[in-house]
Amino acid sequence: MAIFDVPLADLRKRTSIKWRRFEPDVIPMFVAEMDAHMAAPIRERLERAIRDGDTGYPQDPCYQESYAAFAADTWGWTFNPDDAKLATDVVTGMRDALVAVSEPGDGVVINSPIYPPFRAVTTTTGRRLIDVPLRDGRLDLDGLEATFAEQSPTAYLLCSPHNPSGAIHTREELLRVGQLAERYGVTVIADEIHAPIAGADHIPYFDAAGSDNAVIVTSASKSWNLASLKSALVIGDRDILAKLDPMISDGASHFGVIAHCAALDDARAWLLSAAVEIDANKRFFAEQLSEHLPQLTYEPTPGTYLAWLDCSPLGLEHPGRHFHEKARVRFNFGPEFAPDATQFVRVNLATSREIIAEAVRRMATSLAD
Repeated sequence: MAIFDVPLADLRKRTSIKWRRFEPDVIPMFVAEMDAHMAAPIRERLERAIRDGDTGYPQDPCYQESYAAFAADTWGWTFNPDDAKLATDVVTGMRDALVAVSEPGDGVVINSPIYPPFRAVTTTTGRRLIDVPLRDGRLDLDGLEATFAEQSPTAYLLCSPHNPSGAIHTREELLRVGQLAERYGVTVIADEIHAPIAGADHIPYFDAAGSDNAVIVTSASKSWNLASLKSALVIGDRDILAKLDPMISDGASHFGVIAHCAALDDARAWLLSAAVEIDANKRFFAEQLSEHLPQLTYEPTPGTYLAWLDCSPLGLEHPGRHFHEKARVRFNFGPEFAPDATQFVRVNLATSREIIAEAVRRMATSLAD
């Protein structure tokens, strides 16, 4: 059984954001939820917890230990589980870390186009947003150095792998980031939530740049489709961990910890299979576009199951809105990720080929109409 062969009729029974936010006739390919069968080891572990009435608060450090074992086996990166704290989820953990290392009014660097909560955690905490956009889909290291030198930011929110571009930062890039951060006194907060699905190609920030004055915020949620089972980790500099709100771990769900540990320990084969299917889906999406919408070109990137698609050749004023209203397919709109990305949409490819094919067919038909 393929991981992403869930029938559309079954998907429409789901009550999450993806399947309830928009009209019933819309194919949702926006939010990063997978249309997947749950990994059996995760389901079985949760069912056992329910049978046992194990529905209290998390206590055992299994998440820290499980992620450390996964990191060592997958990337050859080792860290002390004591250097990790539970958090509610990655966005909340990133926000908590930012509050711990900076003050209102301090500058915070991001790289657009960027996952929208990066902006939100900066502006809602009263920090000053500084954008150093990607250059040709990669980190603009010279731009980062100039910004660090001229604007003296306190923190840098690094997305690794990058969302939405899917870029996996190289060891050399991360080493340069670490050197710049040390030289200019900038704390790096690295969101590595897409790292497990990226597999061995991903390079943990600490493995390349060292762990001084930095933290990684990560979770099994994105790679194993566990967003409803809240839990994440903040890993790194003990001085930063000591500054975190003492209640940072209170938002993590006991079921979340149980599920994430089962994923990291026992559902690695599921993850590898999912990654193979996603890679095939990316190629299939590119083929479908070439056949039905040859104006558009999509080059698969390895760091995520999301596609960042440039629709400017279509000549539409607002491609995302057009595809929603006319094709009945919903993507994320580009301006959510960068104000000037008006011609881009972000496409979720963690779904069945049938849904991908139908979405492209609808897109093409909407243009013909």
